Amino acid sequence: MTIGISIGGTYYTPDRNIQQSSKPNMYKVDFGDGYEQRLQRGINSIKETFNVSFKNRPNTEINTIMDFLDTKKGVTSFSFTIPNGSGERTVKVVCDTYSQTYFNTSINSCTATFRRVYEP
Repeated sequence: MTIGISIGGTYYTPDRNIQQSSKPNMYKVDFGDGYEQRLQRGINSIKETFNVSFKNRPNTEINTIMDFLDTKKGVTSFSFTIPNGSGERTVKVVCDTYSQTYFNTSINSCTATFRRVYEP
């Protein structure tokens, strides 16, 4: 397997600076004087996002990635393979935030935020 996303059988690997953010999803009640109770919310209670970038790539590659994200419309999930210690793991994600930077007629960049979703 290869780190990144597969589009039409070709893997596109993001730059090495993938940033993962995790936030537990929980109920919390504060009672005062520092006392609180916490309870996990839901089965999959950790919200994960991945900030990825594809910098200084040929326009054809950036256009392929942007077209792929456009077709998903932030609704349809896709597989994203990330490094995991000494190996890799694949998660389902959606992407509802992405942008493109134009440098010149042959080289561009794009950045995106992938949000993990839990579905088959």
